[in-house]
Amino acid sequence: MSNKDFSNNLIKNAKDLRALYVEDNKDVANAVYKILNLFLDKIDLAFDGEEGLAKFESCKYDLVLTDINMPKMNGIELIESIRKIAPHIPIIVISAYGEQEYLFKAIQAGIDGFILKPLEPEQFKRVLFKAIEKTLIYKENNKNLSILKQYQDITNRSSIISKTDPTGIITFVNENFVKISEYSKEELIGRSHALIRHPDNSKEFFRDLWHTISIEKKPWEGVIKNLSKSGKPYYVKTVIKPLLDEEGNVLEYIALRNDISEIMSEKKQMLSSLESNRNSLLIMIQIENFDILDKFYDNKTVEKIEQIYGKTILDHMPNKELFEKIYSLGDGCFVITEDFDKLIANYPEINIEEQLHEFIKNTKNSTIKLENIEYDISVIVSYSYGTKNLYENVKYGIEKAIEKKKNLIFANNLVSEAQENAKKNIETIQMVKKALDESKIISFFQPIIDNKTKKIIKYESLVRLINEKDEIVSPYFFLETSKQGSYYTKITNRVIENSFEILDHIKDNISINISAIDIENDIIRNRLIVLVSKPEYKGRVTFELLEDENIKDFKKVKDFIKLVKDIGNVQIAIDDFGSGYSNFERLLEYSPDILKIDGSLIKNIEHDDFSRNLVETLVVFAKKQGIKTIAEFVENENIYNILTELGVDYSQGFYFGKPEKLI
Repeated sequence: MSNKDFSNNLIKNAKDLRALYVEDNKDVANAVYKILNLFLDKIDLAFDGEEGLAKFESCKYDLVLTDINMPKMNGIELIESIRKIAPHIPIIVISAYGEQEYLFKAIQAGIDGFILKPLEPEQFKRVLFKAIEKTLIYKENNKNLSILKQYQDITNRSSIISKTDPTGIITFVNENFVKISEYSKEELIGRSHALIRHPDNSKEFFRDLWHTISIEKKPWEGVIKNLSKSGKPYYVKTVIKPLLDEEGNVLEYIALRNDISEIMSEKKQMLSSLESNRNSLLIMIQIENFDILDKFYDNKTVEKIEQIYGKTILDHMPNKELFEKIYSLGDGCFVITEDFDKLIANYPEINIEEQLHEFIKNTKNSTIKLENIEYDISVIVSYSYGTKNLYENVKYGIEKAIEKKKNLIFANNLVSEAQENAKKNIETIQMVKKALDESKIISFFQPIIDNKTKKIIKYESLVRLINEKDEIVSPYFFLETSKQGSYYTKITNRVIENSFEILDHIKDNISINISAIDIENDIIRNRLIVLVSKPEYKGRVTFELLEDENIKDFKKVKDFIKLVKDIGNVQIAIDDFGSGYSNFERLLEYSPDILKIDGSLIKNIEHDDFSRNLVETLVVFAKKQGIKTIAEFVENENIYNILTELGVDYSQGFYFGKPEKLI
């Protein structure tokens, strides 16, 4: 900023200042007033010192200009009186006399400028600007101080504050600290924060904290679990900052905290407790079939059942003293955490698996009674111990336990397994994509023979993938994974293309596997309808409907079956009949022409009476309904003879031919 700009800025600010000019001579006052008016707008005149002091006491002024010789109160007395009232106010003396005694007395009284009359504007301007600068600096500092005090007030009202000396001894706490800790100031000051430390926090946790603030001399931020005087745990989001001197030495530490106990979810509290242990045990308990419970009862009843069970969980433990804290994560899920090292130290003979087996048994034998409801609880339990991925392990463990129909699972390293599976899935997807790009999704064909004539009546189209090593890959290794992306539909389209192309080169019929996913896809559905309606393909195609529990639109599937039967004389087969829950339901819905008996029943039929009896029952049922039967996995002549004896119409398996290319 140039000197001119600086001067103009000061003049502009000076216009907002209120000044008092004290004089005893009206003629002199008027002459001086004209010059003052060049720089100041708000000027009050007072004649004689007493009048000037009275005006100063009654009004707020930013600047005082005064003469020295006045009859009632001279300028020196006026300056001294004003200084007692407002030590910060700039005072300028405008005097007709230059005697040293006045100058020295004025300086001793405290002035900011001494100017002789008659005033010279430029000289006055220089002195005035210094006074204005002093006033503006004072005003800015005063404003900042006021804002700072307001900040301090609101911080003190909303935050939990403490200060300690460099050794960690508490020197100050505010009322919020006293309130949440339930200790008095006298009990806190002179002690360390160990007084309120919760035992869930590990020594390593505080060692790292102390290293950050005392050695690195940096602020530390995090969530700390504390314990009040009455034993109530609470959580505070905390910032601790070291205050340093000019040489970088710690003068003191100040800590600001906010109580987050109410907003700290059970899950976050649970994860926080894991962080405070070096080695933890985590047990997840899931009410079995909770989704059914949630649909059967209203929300209030379900919440009540959860609450009651949560309170009784420890009662079902064989040793009720093992665990203390239970976290409710919602949806019928509860978690128990414990310091594993401490647990083993206190109970060296403990067998966690035996305890949990007994817990599951005790839970199953108990009943929750709620008004007119009695609910029998059964649970699935997953547990893990160590330092990493505990929550992820037990959560995935519950999924695996449900999948394997188990009530208890040890979940260590399950996440690593899941990550490895995810890696394999990515590799599989990449393999499928490359195969599609290079036209290496092909079809092999396996013959289906008439059990009476042993002649081929049709071929089943079976998808295969040729990998980079020119190896033939079974759909078992890629088809299910391909459903996770957009590749499944592309594979289906390639199979349809391969299957109908082969019909142009052979006289036999073709059986093609399709799923409800395929039928619900408009593009695939319409393509199949167009193809089967062509004269050269009519009556030569069988659609084998694959097991699919996630059909979204039964009507669309039923309408498709009816349409392709009408326009293309298509036969419908139910694949893998005898496995899965929905087979008989699908019989009613789809009115199939053929049942393909599940291979798991056929391959055991030589030595398993149950399999033989079940196949016989299915065949009798099918014949009564006018439905043909096909047996899969016919591996040898003995199996073929048994099937023929039972009345199975057709066979498919390695005994008659492996899947292979036809052209």
